[in-house]
Amino acid sequence: MADAAEVLLRLDGVAVTDPLDGVELVHPISFTVRRGAVLGIVGESGSGKTLTCRAVLGILPDRLQVSAGTIELFGRDTATLSAKEWTAWRGTRIGAVFQDPGSYLNPSIRVGPQVAEVLRVKAGLGRRDARRRAVELLGAVRLPDPDFVYQQYPHELSGGMLQRVLIASAIALEPEVLIADEATTALDVTVQAEILDLLIELKERIGLALIVVAHDLAVVAQLCDEVLVMRDGEVVEHGTCDQVLGAPQHPYTRLLISEHHQYGLDRFRSGVAPRTEVLDRV
Repeated sequence: MADAAEVLLRLDGVAVTDPLDGVELVHPISFTVRRGAVLGIVGESGSGKTLTCRAVLGILPDRLQVSAGTIELFGRDTATLSAKEWTAWRGTRIGAVFQDPGSYLNPSIRVGPQVAEVLRVKAGLGRRDARRRAVELLGAVRLPDPDFVYQQYPHELSGGMLQRVLIASAIALEPEVLIADEATTALDVTVQAEILDLLIELKERIGLALIVVAHDLAVVAQLCDEVLVMRDGEVVEHGTCDQVLGAPQHPYTRLLISEHHQYGLDRFRSGVAPRTEVLDRV
């Protein structure tokens, strides 16, 4: 494995603009993500969190574009990547898990074969090996009876189970960077805690670098090394988790934290309360 301090992703003054009306939706933003590190991006809806992640993944909506700055992924300026190179990298080197798993799974195909297809297309595995590995992955994300789950259609699984299937698919080829965009928002608190524990386990086991997009500061406090706070497309605060959550400098950050005090954020940051205990009160 490469040096633990290796920079996998670097954004330098990146802005996202709608060229039709010239509106800058994400103002110049800069950050780095190193191997095994976790960056949290927080802010209310419309703050530019998801657009920033989509810019990193090279999947901005057609009418939007990166209008300034550079995105460097694994040492390459992504502006120089061909469509073929992007296709090869997505899933293999960088993956993503989004909020609504039902939108990313084909409802007419059993979930197991959808995970296996990733392995067949991207890793070149044969049908039998892809199935065996897909079942192993479903077990690795703590789905009970993975052989049974393999045969289920998306509508037959709960939201938490579907989210685990998406994570299994996203980590199938052991990417170096994983973006979790509000991946636990729609889940109940018990399942949320289990998913967060799973992400931590993956980070520690395979050196995964994580970008966690959330509006819940309890999630950020549990997972993240650094925190980036966005509002109206602009970064208003950026620092270590302890700095941002312990001594916030911007009024907006202080407002976010004050809204979370009732959920025991201070205890969570100090590591006193177990994860499930705190999340059960969020």
